[in-house]
Amino acid sequence: MARARHAQRTPDAAFDAFFRATYPRAVAVARRVTGGQAAAEDAAIEAMAKAHARWRRLRDEPGRASWVLKVAANEAIRRLPRSPAVLAEIPVATDPAEQVAVRQLRYLVGLSETEVASTLAVSHGTVKTHLRRGLAALRTSVDLPTREEWHAELA
Repeated sequence: MARARHAQRTPDAAFDAFFRATYPRAVAVARRVTGGQAAAEDAAIEAMAKAHARWRRLRDEPGRASWVLKVAANEAIRRLPRSPAVLAEIPVATDPAEQVAVRQLRYLVGLSETEVASTLAVSHGTVKTHLRRGLAALRTSVDLPTREEWHAELA
């Protein structure tokens, strides 16, 4: 019992226990995104490395496992192959903010809205809602006019 308490107090032992509990789940999440074991393991180990680097802050956070799973999913998405054929299908946006958002958000890894929804296991409407919110936040953060304001200026 004293040994268990000592293991809980040492940072390396605490992270080791966290790693053993979380790494298999991170691999499973990443595998759902990548479809491959090797890429999933790479994504999961990268997420765990980021957790280790931030362990002093994450150690007592109740959502630390969720954070690692999200990082693993993001790392897995980053590792997806980018198909030139899919990238060539990117629609032309009408204003500069949409052009940036379309290139950087929706097609970051060469996926359509439907593919993003499938990959993240959310509805197509959810993806569209988040894209719309992202565009609105982008417009606000860089002080770009709304579509209506843009068209009014052109008229």
